[in-house]
Amino acid sequence: MQQLPTFEHPDLLIGCDGSSDAGAFRLRDDLVILQSLDFFPPLVDDPYLFGQIAAANSLSDIYAMGGQPRTALNIVGFPDDKLDLKILHEILRGGAERVEKAGAVIMGGHSVRDAEIKYGLSVTGTADQNTMLTNRGAHAGDRLVLSKALGTGFITTAFKKDGCPKDVLDAATAGMAMLNEGASLAAQAGGANAATDITGFGLAGHAVEMASASGVSLVIDVDQLPILPGAAQLASSGYFTRASKTNRSSVETVSQIEAGADPIQLEMLFDPQTSGGLLLSVPADRADAVVTACRAKGAVAAAIIGEVRKREGDTLLILRP
Repeated sequence: MQQLPTFEHPDLLIGCDGSSDAGAFRLRDDLVILQSLDFFPPLVDDPYLFGQIAAANSLSDIYAMGGQPRTALNIVGFPDDKLDLKILHEILRGGAERVEKAGAVIMGGHSVRDAEIKYGLSVTGTADQNTMLTNRGAHAGDRLVLSKALGTGFITTAFKKDGCPKDVLDAATAGMAMLNEGASLAAQAGGANAATDITGFGLAGHAVEMASASGVSLVIDVDQLPILPGAAQLASSGYFTRASKTNRSSVETVSQIEAGADPIQLEMLFDPQTSGGLLLSVPADRADAVVTACRAKGAVAAAIIGEVRKREGDTLLILRP
């Protein structure tokens, strides 16, 4: 990717650099368009639920930027020569339900015949340049708020291997299908300085991106992490994704793990998330209010999980018990 050409334009506020959640292009001084795209194979058997989760995941990048989703395009890979098109109908119906709930519209899309099902959205949103959130503004002294519980990687891996209890899967999929709109609104109302959503790189990976972009170090209290019911037990049973190891190795050289952290809770930081919550950097005196607002808007697992410090040498992430 580093060998690809870079683009420069006076109105290109955020491009491929800085690991931001969405691109940002200024149309007027008070109007920015946000664009993002995401898609993946099914995590669950129910096609309607899969559509909801994939759409919520795609919409999340716009919410992480403090934006409002406006339009979406379906992106589909489907083996129509092998599977009933009723399955695709249900996937698209689930995605449409989430887009409609977000107050956006689907304008069309594109499909190709593929060996396996894939679905997601290309989403365009809008924001005000003066209130737009990025992962670049975390300040020393801020508190870190996480809006959703962790553990979806362990749970979906166990499900694929027939090792996940139904109630555990149901709790996880409900969280994955939930829009991050409430957390985004709480962040904006609470004057958050930075935000990002937690997806495939896990909490640790996205926290390192925020720390690097903001020029600070993030401290996470491992025992304060909200964890989905049953996820710790499944992690203890060895239901790790392949990405857990790569996520951990990618941040090890810039991380400090203090002695005494529970090893299973620690693994939650490296577990790749699907449609995870928002990580918010919030002024300390507003953190409790932001948590309360998140919970009032449906993000009931929201919690303060750490703080922001001045950059400590090459250390971007400090994990303490």
